[in-house]
Amino acid sequence: MQPNTFLRRRRLQSIFFLAVIAAITYGSMVLTQFDLVQGLGVIPRAFVWAITNFVPDERAWSRLPRILEKLQETVLVAVASSTIASIFGLGLALLGANTTRPHPWFSLPARAIASIFRNIDVSVWALILLFSFGQSGFTGFFALSFVTFGFITRVMIETIDEVGIEPVEALRATGASYAAIISQSVIPACLPQLISWVLYMIETNIRSATLVGILTGTGIGFLFDLYFKSFSYGSASLVVLATVVAVLLIEAVSNYIRRTIL
Repeated sequence: MQPNTFLRRRRLQSIFFLAVIAAITYGSMVLTQFDLVQGLGVIPRAFVWAITNFVPDERAWSRLPRILEKLQETVLVAVASSTIASIFGLGLALLGANTTRPHPWFSLPARAIASIFRNIDVSVWALILLFSFGQSGFTGFFALSFVTFGFITRVMIETIDEVGIEPVEALRATGASYAAIISQSVIPACLPQLISWVLYMIETNIRSATLVGILTGTGIGFLFDLYFKSFSYGSASLVVLATVVAVLLIEAVSNYIRRTIL
């Protein structure tokens, strides 16, 4: 194929793709009766309203101890769900990875389970689990754990396969057992990456736990929903600020640990 013909075809494909996206966007605006000009004009007023109302007042600061207590609860749930789910995820990843699977039949089911748990959003898991546990801390814990379990399983399967099969085959040649191969070769090679992904999931789950708390009536999300619906915007803004500070601090600690272990 001539270079000019190839470039012309790619250009036509790009134009067609952009035209389809533009048509879908316009059709969505027509169906939803969305006025782009009016929507853009509301943005400055929204910023002014937020700056005017979302400022912690004296009443909000008096509620700070309760906010910090609920924030601590949210952080602990995020940490517990991330670490416990990562342990189970690593176990399933060892069964699903091509390097460490005991039998080829284990690989497909393990990857399928990871895909199911990973692709269902945490808010959907929370809604599903509400039927079993109601509005309780268990609902948020299991919702965060399920998503973490699927994600960690997926990334650890890829990490284990990237390590390579040569060290595993060398240990097998010496007559080492399966447990010895995993503990002496695979785990030490993958541990830094596993810790890095666990820290990442802790950061993610703290942010997700706020949304889950609104649905389950627990943690810092419950306080935000309570204050916002009762028009206590100053207290709601203090909840947001406390959550942002907590996320930034934990991210800084995570980055320090990553630089230390990697």
